[in-house]
Amino acid sequence: MLLLVAMVSSVYPGPVPEATAGFDSGDIAWMLSASGLVLLMTPGLSFFYGGMVSPRNIISTMMQSFIALGVVTIVWYLVGFSLAFGDSVGGFIGNPFTHLMFKGVGLAAHPRMASNLPFVLFAAFQLKFAIIAPALITGSFAERVRFWGYLVFVGLWSVFIYAPLAHWTWHPDGFLFKMGVLDFAGGTVVHISAGCAALAGAMVLGRRKSHIEGKSISPANVPYVLLGTGLLWFGWFGFNGGSSLGANTLAVKAFINTNLASAAAALAWILVDTMRGHKPSAVGASIGAVVGLVAITPACGFVDFGPSIFIGFVAALISNYAVVRKSRSDLDDTLDVFPSHGVGGIVGMVLTAVFARGNGSILDGEWILFAKHLFALVIVVAFTFGGSWLLYKLTNWITPIRVDESQEEEGLDISQHDESILSA
Repeated sequence: MLLLVAMVSSVYPGPVPEATAGFDSGDIAWMLSASGLVLLMTPGLSFFYGGMVSPRNIISTMMQSFIALGVVTIVWYLVGFSLAFGDSVGGFIGNPFTHLMFKGVGLAAHPRMASNLPFVLFAAFQLKFAIIAPALITGSFAERVRFWGYLVFVGLWSVFIYAPLAHWTWHPDGFLFKMGVLDFAGGTVVHISAGCAALAGAMVLGRRKSHIEGKSISPANVPYVLLGTGLLWFGWFGFNGGSSLGANTLAVKAFINTNLASAAAALAWILVDTMRGHKPSAVGASIGAVVGLVAITPACGFVDFGPSIFIGFVAALISNYAVVRKSRSDLDDTLDVFPSHGVGGIVGMVLTAVFARGNGSILDGEWILFAKHLFALVIVVAFTFGGSWLLYKLTNWITPIRVDESQEEEGLDISQHDESILSA
């Protein structure tokens, strides 16, 4: 249906604003590259998640990330971008008609959001964030979600959760932006939102049969996990560095901080595992690296190099503890999305208010930014968890969102896609 609407609308797309003279070619080149890097993160995520599930569910798990590239792109073109970055309605949502079907989104600059770039390039860059956010959620209900139900949920979540949150946080008139809440590259908008939605999803869809029976499932393909981590780490330089919206020193700062935090977190994770009596594992190092990337995301353009190491290290310790606690509970968050992205994002958001020098942080001797971030955190967690819970219920009313027991037992690769990596 979304594709049909997009095809009909393309018959008369409307006038495209002409290019504005005087663009810096370096800015454009960097933002094109950064957009490509962020897009690469979604295939990277598919390998990261796909390597951790059972052999019967590798293809379906990877497909859930890949298909988000298609669904969210069409939603973003039709109305998502307008809801996120259209004229503000009270600081809570963008006017859906401002940029409906990319109306007014062309080669000219936007004076408030992308004065140095073609506005359509800004829209394309932001699209890549909108794509990976729902893809992150999939790890929480891996091995038991029905493909068509998942597609419906992704469309609804992009419109009713992601777009409003992006507007609150990144639009110049968004209420969190005007409050002074700092989120340089999506710790709040992408990771906390995805983490809370993942927690809601794991609770609504319920436990897998294997989880109820206490069966331990080893990762099907550890090299996939390492490959996915490498692609995520590489793409994250565009995720964070590109959020400077130009080829400038701020991009350099974000780039360096991103690498430092991830390196520190990877080492911290395997160190903690070793102290618990486990051998240092490739999967553990990979998860730690990703947690460090998550935690530094809101802070990377605001903090100095030393604090970025601290942020990565602390986030790994706290997320590792959260994973251990989750493993002792009845919560079936298959790939630890909430302990990694939700908790990692929360740690990053809080520590941004501690170390963001020159922004009223605790390091500046002030507490106002810290108080604002705690207040915003409560709002964001309540909105994303509660809203996602309702959308799961709505999706299930539209079409079943969980596979039946026989399909789960057979594996989603066969039951949902009639494909398998296993030999006959």
